[in-house]
Amino acid sequence: MATSPSAKGEGKLSRTVVGLGWVSLLTDASSELIFPLLPMFLTDVLHTQATFVGLLEGMAEATSSGVKYLSGRWADRRARAKPLVLWGYGLSTFMRPLIALAMAPWQVLAVRMVDRVGKGLRSSPRDAMIAEATNSELRGKAYGFHQAMDNAGSVIGTLLGAGLLALSLDLRTVFWLAGIPGLFALATLIFVPEQQRAPREGPKAATITPANLPPALWRYLAVFFVFCAANSSDAFLILKVREVGASRALAPILWMVLNGVKASFGTWGGALSDKLGRLRVLAFGWLLYGVMYAVIGQMKSVVAVFGAVAVYGLYGAFAEGADRAFVADLAPGASRGRAFGIFNAVNGLGLLAAGLVFGRIWDRFGSTAAFTVAGAQAVLAAGLLVVVRPPRVERAGAAG
Repeated sequence: MATSPSAKGEGKLSRTVVGLGWVSLLTDASSELIFPLLPMFLTDVLHTQATFVGLLEGMAEATSSGVKYLSGRWADRRARAKPLVLWGYGLSTFMRPLIALAMAPWQVLAVRMVDRVGKGLRSSPRDAMIAEATNSELRGKAYGFHQAMDNAGSVIGTLLGAGLLALSLDLRTVFWLAGIPGLFALATLIFVPEQQRAPREGPKAATITPANLPPALWRYLAVFFVFCAANSSDAFLILKVREVGASRALAPILWMVLNGVKASFGTWGGALSDKLGRLRVLAFGWLLYGVMYAVIGQMKSVVAVFGAVAVYGLYGAFAEGADRAFVADLAPGASRGRAFGIFNAVNGLGLLAAGLVFGRIWDRFGSTAAFTVAGAQAVLAAGLLVVVRPPRVERAGAAG
């Protein structure tokens, strides 16, 4: 059993949070051996268009989000969420490298969707585990740390991928090798402690329904969907830098820059939301996203895209920990798994819409139009977040 949050030293993250951070780092090192190379694999090897790239990521995230909702419900009914987390990481680890066998775009889609089922199984229970193992005043820091470790894994995976390509290995061989860090992640997860809790059974469990969740949470989720519908896959950043002249070997380095910025500032950004309140930090992050996406759309050189993406990466530091901490703040403790499931489902539906619309605009009107439209919608979402906030939400975000 993990040490209870109250027993932890002031300002110190629990063993559960730190352990899950390392699991995430290793898993993302595995995933990012593939993901930054996938747009090039689809367009250069399998000869697809940007619309299919958007469809692929949108369908994958929508699949993941549907499973995230179900896994969140299951986690609320069980004394232990860790078995769901273990199954989720395991499924992704063993499915992900099978992209190396793909000879047609639909096969990549099939493998990617099963991989995302694994992500769906683990994400909501894992987020609930972090909430249960963390004091409320450290929640932003905890989720920020987890996202920072996630992004650090992305940097490592990207470097590994670039190094393997520099050794003249083909893309399919790199995809096979991606399974190795995933196996280390599974081994690490076995030793991550979990705080025990009483399972919810029978009539008691039936009282936890979406209708019972606080109205403030629903208002936030409504605005969150508007932002997610603008938050297209970062895979398009790879296509953008390729469009302006980056080589196949250089393009994945953009991914390393992006995630390096997120990893460097993620814990700080999450902790900032503990001090200033979730809404202020989230609104600034979304605004930064919108402005920088519009700027990226205007860039015409490789150096300019790299510079703009480095600034854009700060959005993740401000928003990616604070949004999950905000959900944990607003959701009752007994239904956090379900709340995170709904949060992730909203995120996935928004990403599906964003990917399809962004890819379609790119194919018909060009990358500049696609980035500009997405940026404008993100700015709108930031404004809505400030306008429609419930009176008690800011206090919830600041005080936990």
